[in-house]
Amino acid sequence: MLRKAYVERCMVTGGWISLDPADMGLIEAVYKKTLREGEERLMLAVLESAVEDFQKYVVGRNLRGKKLFQQAEEWFLEKDSEELFSFRNICETLQLHPDYIRQGLMVWKEAKLKTLSVEGYRQGRTKLHGTRIRHHPVRLSKMA
Repeated sequence: MLRKAYVERCMVTGGWISLDPADMGLIEAVYKKTLREGEERLMLAVLESAVEDFQKYVVGRNLRGKKLFQQAEEWFLEKDSEELFSFRNICETLQLHPDYIRQGLMVWKEAKLKTLSVEGYRQGRTKLHGTRIRHHPVRLSKMA
């Protein structure tokens, strides 16, 4: 609980001033703002971690990576959760649009998978740039 007597360093005069203990509203507002900022930073860290797992493990090769991606994707796509740290609640607290973020992540995922499938196709092909094809002189003539 907050103490009744508060002392604050005054930046303007460089001296010490005492705040009126009766002005608890001011102190509580500052305390709640600091607490709120801490909660928002934590929520932002949770969101950043989920995006990182989603992007890093979209093509996870091991079981752990695949599981982290699946958990992140399910967390983003879940719409009915009432948990404090659900994607929807975090977006509401941080004033972000959850559907817009979901759509962006799904578009990114499809583009990444498409790019990787094209790259995989190219790696599986034999390279032809080093081989030289000789052209034999062939004459085409009109038949009479």
